[in-house]
Amino acid sequence: MIVACSGGPFLDGYLLSIIGVALTGAQADLKLDSSTLGIAGAVSLVGMFVGSLIFGPITDRIGRRVMYTADLLLMIVGSALCLVIGTGWQLIVLRLVIGVAVGADYPIATSLLAEWIPRKSRGTILGLMATAIWLVGAVVAYVVGFLMISVWGHESWRWMLGTGAVFGVIVLVLRIGAHESPRWLVSKGRVEEARADISKVLGREVSAAELAVLTADDAPSRMGLVSLLRGRYLRRSLFCGLTWMCYAIPQFALFTYGPIILSHMGFTNGGTGETLGQVVLNLGFLLGTLPGMWWVESRGRRPLMMATFLFGALALVPLGIWPEAPAWFVMVFFFLFALINGAGTILVLIYPNELFPTEIRASAVGLATAISRLGAAVGTYLVPASLEGLGTGPTMYIGAGLTLLGFVISIFWAEETRNRPLSDAARADGSGVGPLGSQSGQVAV
Repeated sequence: MIVACSGGPFLDGYLLSIIGVALTGAQADLKLDSSTLGIAGAVSLVGMFVGSLIFGPITDRIGRRVMYTADLLLMIVGSALCLVIGTGWQLIVLRLVIGVAVGADYPIATSLLAEWIPRKSRGTILGLMATAIWLVGAVVAYVVGFLMISVWGHESWRWMLGTGAVFGVIVLVLRIGAHESPRWLVSKGRVEEARADISKVLGREVSAAELAVLTADDAPSRMGLVSLLRGRYLRRSLFCGLTWMCYAIPQFALFTYGPIILSHMGFTNGGTGETLGQVVLNLGFLLGTLPGMWWVESRGRRPLMMATFLFGALALVPLGIWPEAPAWFVMVFFFLFALINGAGTILVLIYPNELFPTEIRASAVGLATAISRLGAAVGTYLVPASLEGLGTGPTMYIGAGLTLLGFVISIFWAEETRNRPLSDAARADGSGVGPLGSQSGQVAV
């Protein structure tokens, strides 16, 4: 189940990163101006906004398993059609379609997995999906792009985008035969179906007494999307979406325009130097997730978020002060930022899955994804204009400021959900949450 669910984040990282390599060839081939280039790079994030916002509530209504494979079909078709792109608007439309499919997968796969796995490993596994697997997809995308450029040149950009269909088919096969979430079944009053599914997974009969925990935690209710817009759940929705956005804007700017940004800062070698530099940065993001997945369970969610936002902002400041620095200086601080950001972004799928009950969990993940991607889309769209109009130094300061904003939000709104049952962490009354520094290690909100 972990492997199958991880296919979505892998495809997300791959599909949203391969465009960063392909845009150089597409810009020359399709004669894209800076405005169209910005739209082509950011439109998939707009698609993610639409897909996550629409399909999150649908997933809560009709179930996780039904939507688990349907979104992949859209992803595969959109990627395959990239092979016949002939105009800039066709590129934009297909990237929008792919973004919708990617956005839909976040609330589907993560909710399904969160509702199956035990709480002691929930943070590590969701963190693995949120960042590590996403970054594996991103690294693979840049390696594939680098190899294709080395062999066939930038003219192979259509084939780069089309490779997403191959990986999509592999993930689709892995997901065939998936089981429905037992928590979702119980929340819909389908207790016997939940018991049968758990029995199949465990390979033994599960008694009604064993299932009593779920029936107590996830009894049917009338909660819906509107519940996310009231009281504590509104605050939590804003917290999850805004902090995710503060992680995502600088990260997506590097993933989407990494080669372009690096070329502005002196990386050139016939088109491969900046791409190779991007591969190194992506590896930095990936390496950063390793200590992050340990700290999130040993230290907690709140301190990890605060530390990564603060030190991530500090890592970008030297690049703003000295944008004309030697290549080694640029790579050192970009790599440092990548390590820190990678450690923190494992939280972006942990919090929305833990802070909301089963009835609205997928809707909450979808809303958080939508908020983050809307902000990231605007930020990513403005990157080329910022580089041309303001320069590299001020652009780095803007990235540092957004990261520091996440630190401020986490000071006031970050809760500690480590090692708490889903039903306990999701309580809207905040029961069981102690003051900062209490023996429970939980934080007043």
